[in-house]
Amino acid sequence: MMGASIRFLLGNEVQELSGFDPQMTVLEWLRTHARRTGTKEGCAEGDCGACTVAVGEPGPQGVRYRAFNSCIQLLPTLDGKQLLTVEDLAGSGSDADGLHPVQQAMVDQHGSQCGFCTPGFVMSLFTLYHADGVEIHRQRIDQAIAGNLCRCTGYAPIVRAAVQAMETAPGDGFHRDRGQLATQLRQLRREKSLHLEYRGRHYHAPVSLAEVWQLLQQYPQARMVAGATDVGLWITKELRIFDRLINLCNVPELLRLEKDQAAGHLTVGAAVNYSDALEVLTQCYPGMGEMLLRLGAEQVRNAGTIGGNIANGSPIGDMPPTLIALDARLVLSSAAGAREIALEDFFLGYGRQDLRPGECVECIRVPLLQSGLRFAVYKVAKRFDQDISALCGAFCIRLENEQVQEARICFGGMAGIPSRARAAEQALLGQAWNEQTLRRAQAALALDYTPLTDWRASREYRALAAQNLLQRFYLQNSSPGSSGELSHQPWRLAGGKPG
Repeated sequence: MMGASIRFLLGNEVQELSGFDPQMTVLEWLRTHARRTGTKEGCAEGDCGACTVAVGEPGPQGVRYRAFNSCIQLLPTLDGKQLLTVEDLAGSGSDADGLHPVQQAMVDQHGSQCGFCTPGFVMSLFTLYHADGVEIHRQRIDQAIAGNLCRCTGYAPIVRAAVQAMETAPGDGFHRDRGQLATQLRQLRREKSLHLEYRGRHYHAPVSLAEVWQLLQQYPQARMVAGATDVGLWITKELRIFDRLINLCNVPELLRLEKDQAAGHLTVGAAVNYSDALEVLTQCYPGMGEMLLRLGAEQVRNAGTIGGNIANGSPIGDMPPTLIALDARLVLSSAAGAREIALEDFFLGYGRQDLRPGECVECIRVPLLQSGLRFAVYKVAKRFDQDISALCGAFCIRLENEQVQEARICFGGMAGIPSRARAAEQALLGQAWNEQTLRRAQAALALDYTPLTDWRASREYRALAAQNLLQRFYLQNSSPGSSGELSHQPWRLAGGKPG
């Protein structure tokens, strides 16, 4: 469909684009077409944050702004949204000719040295400035800029700039005009599906699950994409070309996030991103909170989806071992119908998943924690924030009278797929919850895994770290009344001051 186009706001101006490569990134378009060179390319893989932009969508309070890595965000995903870059901020403050409060704070606090990373920091702090109902404190600021790397200034001046900006009463032009902007964005919103074509490359954005099934039936080799945190990387780093992309983010059935107390499970649609799921997941599974904040920075969590982390099939993804330990199940659907399987059965081998032609991951069903269950997940990586795991261990046990009645242990990074530690589980079942049982289970891990050595960790390190994580879980659940939750819970700080 050569005549198809996308429409979005760049700042306050409507952009209508057609005849472009649907695999073009937002960053490439900004720098080479829109001549918005304030946004920088640092890593081109969504890691350094120099390319951070703010994307606005209609929300309960007007327009909700979130930070994204423009280097791996595909241009067509802006359809119906507002894109803000650092150039849009000056003149939007109380002084029409001056800097935005965030920009002025960076100047006042000497938060910039070489300046290359500064636009990304400014945009991340801009979205924090616009966060509704969030009480700002040091840990929340650290979370907001965890995806922005600075090599020369150091973070202390930037944090001071954040504090100064957040102490300013919200009152920039985007606050004042957010009702009008929300109305404008709703008018831009597309009710029907989108199909772009450019030199044999196709991009589809269906608006129903039935359309997804039809497209997969017609084009079984099409690449499904949601947040593009992986696909965007394949495009920018591996220079891969996809003949056909199907974006799942506009499909209501894939955006379900429902807690069913009667049925005893949480349903998470395959296209739900981490930011939207964060609060519900940490309420239902407190032991998951710290891992979710470390899984990726806000730019990554705003784009990446739980279903994508599963369908990707990576052996070092953090969600599969976490959800397998919770006994989660997958709903896979196609035009022929739906089937439900245990999540652990989805992974057949390295790079192979039980996804039949024409099928997509529709949702994940996660059992709610019942009384007596102890659950925790731990992530081991070289860097605390926003780093790929060398090892991820998830543990879920049920104790009765200090005896293990149920045990589910799963590790990522120990094998070609996320897999259960069944020998260790057997060493625990029916045994007293004591140090002697722990030692037997730790020894049994050698029967469950033969880890590989790679640049993230050696096999010896992984084997020892897995034993240590099991011991950590034991220690946190060995005192009377312990629930397995960490005493330090940073995920609860996102909406309030430390307790």
